Amino acid sequence: MQKVSHTFAPIVSPHSKILILGTFPSVASRAEQFYYGHPQNRFYKVIAALTCKPYPQSIDEKITLLHESGIALWDVIESCLIENSSDASIKEAKANDIEMLLHQAPIERIFANGTKAYQLYMKLSYPLTKHPIIALPSTSPANAACSLECLIEKWRIILSK
Repeated sequence: MQKVSHTFAPIVSPHSKILILGTFPSVASRAEQFYYGHPQNRFYKVIAALTCKPYPQSIDEKITLLHESGIALWDVIESCLIENSSDASIKEAKANDIEMLLHQAPIERIFANGTKAYQLYMKLSYPLTKHPIIALPSTSPANAACSLECLIEKWRIILSK
């Protein structure tokens, strides 16, 4: 177990209407200093497919995709004890200030990238924000039960009004 803090800022613009929350950056994401850095994570493939945009290669392209799509991105947890990238191992979690983020943009809906992000938001953040959240299947490669096509279908809800 290692005590780790979140070291990179949320992705948000004045036009963000959707907030997607993960749990905490993986080892690969922490090394890259950006969200969903594991090469097998399907997050950007899903967002690109849903928005009919090209798959982003660079961090700048990923930020542009998110901004153009009205999507803000952050994690529920600011710091915790964690073993490698295992969400199941998370202990002593301290929440990010999601309420502050909700004041930076006209966020209408919040989605959790995975059940653990949903559970942590409900426990740590919902009592402060009172903003509902919808759980979506995780885009993590650990979620092998859901194919890319399954993820795209389940995540389609983020674009509906």
